[in-house]
Amino acid sequence: MTAQAGTVQGMDHELHGARRNVYLLTAAQAILGTIGPIVFSVGGVAGYQLLGDDKSLATAPLTGFNVGVALGAVFVAAMSRLLGRKAAFMVGALLGACGGVLAAYALFQSDFWLFALGLCISGISGGFAQKLRFAAADASPRFYKPRAISWILAGGMVSAVLGPQLVILTKDALAPVFFAGAFIALVPTCLAAIAILAFLRLPDLRPVTGSASMGPIRPLREIVLTQRFITGMICGISTYALMTFMMTGAPIAMVVGCGFSQDLATLGIQWHVLAMFAPSFFTGMLVSRYGAERVVACGLVILMACALVAHAGIALWNFWGALILLGAGWNFGFIGSTAIVASSYRPQEADKVQGFHDIILFSAVALASFGSGKVLTAYGWDMLSAAVWPVAAFCLLLLISLFVAERRRAA
Repeated sequence: MTAQAGTVQGMDHELHGARRNVYLLTAAQAILGTIGPIVFSVGGVAGYQLLGDDKSLATAPLTGFNVGVALGAVFVAAMSRLLGRKAAFMVGALLGACGGVLAAYALFQSDFWLFALGLCISGISGGFAQKLRFAAADASPRFYKPRAISWILAGGMVSAVLGPQLVILTKDALAPVFFAGAFIALVPTCLAAIAILAFLRLPDLRPVTGSASMGPIRPLREIVLTQRFITGMICGISTYALMTFMMTGAPIAMVVGCGFSQDLATLGIQWHVLAMFAPSFFTGMLVSRYGAERVVACGLVILMACALVAHAGIALWNFWGALILLGAGWNFGFIGSTAIVASSYRPQEADKVQGFHDIILFSAVALASFGSGKVLTAYGWDMLSAAVWPVAAFCLLLLISLFVAERRRAA
């Protein structure tokens, strides 16, 4: 009884520590997660204003942000090994503040490429913040991991509201240099996140070694050439790239193309980001119940509905409705695709496969954000939405092929 009581007491102590870390990480996520909505709300419009007659590069600063996220995903791993995860997260938050200052300075100097560099540095900070959900899971007992991840996702919903509201409150604060105030607002925001992160007590991670029962570690080439991995990767990358392609161009299309106010465009991004995160509380349950392939297919159908609403007109409801459907379609498509990819490798193969996948993913996302400005300038908003149809249809064909092939193997 004494040993059992000691075990229960130890579990309670572990759970208490896990909850403390998760609450802190959720608060940090809610704050650092505002960087993305702020950047995408005004980054394209600000870039458009900095350019001369040729506006086709207007979304290049947003491409810089996405490149930064990819770099941040690499840097946070290296820095975590050198300094520990707590210190690495604090450095990442500091980079967010530095990127905001540089972006604001570039607006004062009317320097387009310096502005793009500032957003790239902010993107690196966003790459660091992407790892907060893994830290929450790693700091929790096995039975508490799903709830820990849900808390982090809740933090993302706070970001979806907080980021756009900061833009609305601060974008004119340093007039006549518009939007500079929104980037200066990243300084106190990121410093607040650093103060929260300072109270973390994260456990040390130990390398996981595979046992004989798990099977041998396969070469990367063998894993990534399986039909399941290829299908999951293509569907996930397509879903993420389509979301970025339309989201990047939407504020420019609303403000410059249709004459809506920046506040209305910012609120559109707010609803979009909310739609990206809100379904996450039950998407995992749907994957478990109906299968990842069906959830991805549902996400692709929602993306097609997004394209239909966007193509139907240029009223405010068309833009907002399309952005909401775009966020929900991304959630179903990307989370389901991630589940497909995750089922294609063994635990001891995770690091190399995830690294390979993320490099291709964020490269495609960066290209999508860059191409968005080019296509919007040359062909208009309708062409952005039209791109959804062939890509989504191709992914649906891949899912059907995977389903048929696995049914045959099971027979």
